[in-house]
Amino acid sequence: MKLAILDRDGTLNAADDSFLQAPESWVALPGALEAVARLNRGGWHVVLATNQAGLGLGEVAMGDLNALHAKMHRALAAAGARIEAVFYCPHAPDEGCDCRQPAPGLMRQIAERYGAESHETWVIGSCAAHLQAGAHLGAHLHLVCAQTAAGQALPPEFPPQVHAHASLAELVASLLPAEPLPPPSPPGSLP
Repeated sequence: MKLAILDRDGTLNAADDSFLQAPESWVALPGALEAVARLNRGGWHVVLATNQAGLGLGEVAMGDLNALHAKMHRALAAAGARIEAVFYCPHAPDEGCDCRQPAPGLMRQIAERYGAESHETWVIGSCAAHLQAGAHLGAHLHLVCAQTAAGQALPPEFPPQVHAHASLAELVASLLPAEPLPPPSPPGSLP
């Protein structure tokens, strides 16, 4: 089994400091959907783990979050990609739950659901909290952030075993061999 647990904001889509609320606010990062498609074709199970404090704070409605994820799933499908499940923490930061990252509860739920061992699990995201939660599992940890230069030291809040990549597409290209070109069509056949 190969399990990739992705963060959503900053990994699949552009992120800022506000809560994504409306479906039109979801914009895929360049190459991210195609990277998920490559993981799928490579036999990986791909899921999301995301903090959604906007729900607990009353700033995001459940219907809006569902509509946003529906848009995300349609965009993935159009690229030949699939996210198998979306796991999220709906709690506000001060609620003290075990599922809000960097706490490990959400990651443990995912690992249990998929029966994945730590050596089979890759936690991929753009923030320290997501990777800290993955560190509790003993998973492979990968930061995807355009602002991170190769070989640059990460801030101390990141676990020491984190590998940095400029994007999800760059990470996937390093994980999977180049995909072969389809064989040429026989003469006289239609493409």
